[in-house]
This record gives sequence, structure tokens and C-alpha cells, in this order.
Amino acid sequence: MRTFEDTYRHKGMRKQLVDLVRQKGISDERVLDALLNIPRHFFMDSALDKTAYEDRAFPIGEGQTISQPYTVAYQSQLLEVKPFEKVLEIGTGSAYQASVLAEMGAQVYTIERQKKLFEANKVFPYLKKYRNLKLFYGDGFEGLPTYGPFDKVIVTAAAPFIPPKLVEQLKTGGKMVIPVGMSGEGQVQRMLRLTKRADGGVDEEAFDNFSFVPMVEGRNH
Repeated sequence: MRTFEDTYRHKGMRKQLVDLVRQKGISDERVLDALLNIPRHFFMDSALDKTAYEDRAFPIGEGQTISQPYTVAYQSQLLEVKPFEKVLEIGTGSAYQASVLAEMGAQVYTIERQKKLFEANKVFPYLKKYRNLKLFYGDGFEGLPTYGPFDKVIVTAAAPFIPPKLVEQLKTGGKMVIPVGMSGEGQVQRMLRLTKRADGGVDEEAFDNFSFVPMVEGRNH
């Protein structure tokens, strides 16, 4: 069960969470404002109401998690999203990250390979407020070629390699933020930011290590 009441208590806990994320080094005010405006507890079972504003990931079913708020903020800051940019997100999950990007004014196209999560998000009332958020069921490694090219791409799962089709669907000068490395118990991935060159190649910047659920090919019915 989910509840859709946003009380003063929730808002107070959210403010504390944003202060914590700021202390950890997130400085993009637009990212912090998005975290402040989005009721994270809406994305989780009401039994987790009190813990929704802890800075950690939680299971959401189908072997997936709602990402740690700091991780969401970190990826969003690296992406340098501007209003009206077209952003492709791989791994909708709970749709919390997608909502942060939509709150920041991006045109968000998000893909989920888990049919149950995709169906749940289609009927999730909160997402109706974002007319700039479009949900797709599909294989993240394939991207969305019919909707590209994209200004930005964000991958919210551990990629074993950089998917070439996602690079293809990026505009020249566009950026992709992606955690790359082996996934599994005790494994970490390096957060990369790729900038696409005019020759089709990418310039790569490496940032901190994180731990994500694996990015898997194909769709799960």
C-alpha cells in the first residue's frame, strides 16, 4: 500500500535529507530543490513511511531498489540537465530518479525492462503531474532510437560495458552518466561521464565508486 499525503512532518524530514545530501557535496541548487519538492515516501510502501527519508536505497520488488537519494542527486548533478533537454533514462525502477529529472524541467524518456514495475508506474497517480515524463517498456541496451537523438542519457543500473546503441542515440556534445563495472555481492562500479565527440567517439571522465543493481539485457515479462 502507498499513501499520498504529504504532511509537515514529511516536509521536515525531507528538508533534513536535503541538508545531509548538501553536506555530502551536492551543490547544484536545482537538484537539491527537486529532492525537496518530491515526496519520496509516495514511491514506497506506506510501511516504510518513517524510513523513506533516510539516505539509503530500499527494495521495491522484482530485485530492484529505489536508489539512495545521494546517488540520485550525484548522477543528476553530473548530468548537468537544462530545462527542455531530451533525457533518456535506462532503468525507471520506482520512477524517483525520472521524477527528479522531470522536476528539473527535462523531457524525460525512461525505459523499464521489468513488466510489473512498468505497469505499476503507468497507474502511479503522482507521475501524472509530469507531462514531460514518458514511460516505456523495453530493453535498455537498445535505447529508444525512434525518439533520439538525446541531449543526455542516464543509466541507473550497473552496466558491464558502455552500450554502443546508447552512444549512437546521443547528440554530438551530449553527455551520458553511467556506472560501469561488474555487479554482484561486494562489487562496485565507477561512475563515468561520457561526452560525445563529432567523430562519434566519446571523451570519458571518471568519478566516484557506487554499487548498483545489474543492468540486464532483454525484457522481463
